Amino acid sequence: MSGRAQLMWDEAVAGYDFGPEHPMDPVRLKLTRSLIGAFGLDREIEVVAAKPAGESTLGLVHSEDYVAAVKAASADPSAALQEYGIGTPDDPAFAGMHEASALIAGQSIGAAEAVWRGDVLHAVNFAGGLHHAMPGAASGFCVYNDASLAIARLLELGAERVAYVDVDVHHGDGVQATFWEDPRVLTISLHEHPRTLFPGTGWPEETGAECAAGSAVNVALPAGTGDAGWVRAFHAVVPELLAEFRPQVIVTQHGADTHFEDPLAHLAVSLDAQRAVQVACHELAHEYAQGRWVALGGGGYAVVDVVPRSWTHLVAIAAGREIEPTAETPEEWRREVFARARAVAPGRMTDGRWPVGWRAWEDGYDPSDRVDQAVLAVRRAAFPLRGLLA
Repeated sequence: MSGRAQLMWDEAVAGYDFGPEHPMDPVRLKLTRSLIGAFGLDREIEVVAAKPAGESTLGLVHSEDYVAAVKAASADPSAALQEYGIGTPDDPAFAGMHEASALIAGQSIGAAEAVWRGDVLHAVNFAGGLHHAMPGAASGFCVYNDASLAIARLLELGAERVAYVDVDVHHGDGVQATFWEDPRVLTISLHEHPRTLFPGTGWPEETGAECAAGSAVNVALPAGTGDAGWVRAFHAVVPELLAEFRPQVIVTQHGADTHFEDPLAHLAVSLDAQRAVQVACHELAHEYAQGRWVALGGGGYAVVDVVPRSWTHLVAIAAGREIEPTAETPEEWRREVFARARAVAPGRMTDGRWPVGWRAWEDGYDPSDRVDQAVLAVRRAAFPLRGLLA
């Protein structure tokens, strides 16, 4: 079912480093790349390094003055520019900030270009998915919004319909804001409810500008949502919207911070459920977008126990060589985990909850169930705007 696939990787993306006290530790990227290699996936998928995004390309999404501010902070981190979101606890300035951020953006743009040209069916940039960055400001650990830039590049190349599906625990606010007035882009975000988590947006009533009504869809899930509810919510919303929208390309963001071990959020999702949704995204790309799939990483702050395993599954799915949920992690990788992080590595590739059981929306809903209430809220708010039944 999977065709040709590409992994975007450049060792220098690990230079995206906010410092030793920051939760976004670049070791998560290094350990993911190592686990991919330990399973031999890099022998079955083309590994490509794209060029950093240049200023004109960054200008597809970001304002000229913001890019100038990032470059200034990159050259002199003491020149914090908080009006641009730089120099805050979430986004402290660091030397080389512009270069590392532009490189990550370049990988997502390169992935989009390769898929659109038909060089590959699937392309993965697990270093990407920095979905909070706004056109004129850094936000939520994100400097340049590579997801928005990849979508903007697809539109520039001639795409007429691009679907963006975000399953990070945090609302994909930066991508939604970028394309709020653009009916060519359908943004769908499943996230923890904005009452209990940053960035405080992503309410079901957020459905796009009047000129693009129904182009933004937000599933705000209650804290504590587990596997069955999370997967049910995904299938109750995403496939029907994609069937109506008929995207030419699907871009997905796979933040691993929905996991029950993540220290910054409050969902209770397992690696098994994350893998199930990754498989579903792959299948939906083939069903509705001729297989054209750009898959990105995102958040994830259990940097040893969760992130590397989750994104290695993502790469394996894109490569057409799925890793069995019961598979053990390779011994060589466990040794590297200890050497890099002085931590004991997880021994198997999921949490032992496969297959994930969930109930289809068509089987009826429980009006007293908080997940079902969240699904019904978004279906009532957004579906009629797309000509669909709530």
